Amino acid sequence: MRENKILSSLCYFSIFFAPFLFPIIVYFLGKDEVKYHAKKSLWTHVIPYLIFGIGIVGSGLLGMNDISHAGPFLIATYAVTFLVAIYFFIWNIVKGIKVFSE
Repeated sequence: MRENKILSSLCYFSIFFAPFLFPIIVYFLGKDEVKYHAKKSLWTHVIPYLIFGIGIVGSGLLGMNDISHAGPFLIATYAVTFLVAIYFFIWNIVKGIKVFSE
């Protein structure tokens, strides 16, 4: 049981060393409770990149119509991505500690 907590916690702490690879490996090799935490941590690692990609595509579409609209949208994209990335970084650390101490 203790090793399940350690693996689940490491999925969240993998933001420091292997953000995508470790949760995917644990998801395919782990048990039910560990799979839940691996999937959840993988999504929290991926969400900032999805937001960034959507923002870049959106600014590119706005830039095709009028180049003056793309600049502020790019700045907003970077700001929102930065804030979301910081939030999920801190959230992963807190969740890793919480799962480990349960």
